Amino acid sequence: MKPLTESQIQKQCVEWFRKTYPSIEPLFFAVPNGGARNAWTAKIMKDEGVRAGVADLILQVPCGGYASLAIEMKTPVGKQSDAQKKYERLLKKMKSQYVVCHSLEEFQRAVKEYIGA
Repeated sequence: MKPLTESQIQKQCVEWFRKTYPSIEPLFFAVPNGGARNAWTAKIMKDEGVRAGVADLILQVPCGGYASLAIEMKTPVGKQSDAQKKYERLLKKMKSQYVVCHSLEEFQRAVKEYIGA
């Protein structure tokens, strides 16, 4: 069986979150930073505020002394870029939690630990 792509893993995670936490689901969203784009679209998005390194998923619910939860999705062998590591360090200084998840199971564990469920 072919390994799942990052996009496929992220879709599983979003589907699970929406079903499991419907009351806070509106505060959980994806950041459209990835993907191939032509130069014109990339410039427009950069001008609109898209920023390299920002986590794939954000939960804007304060819990456990944290302001928010940022989740970077990766394949099982995926690694963070330098921009993602820089974003992680800054976000943690701002009292938010940041996690890297390589599977639906890691995502579920991270969310449950963050929310305290």
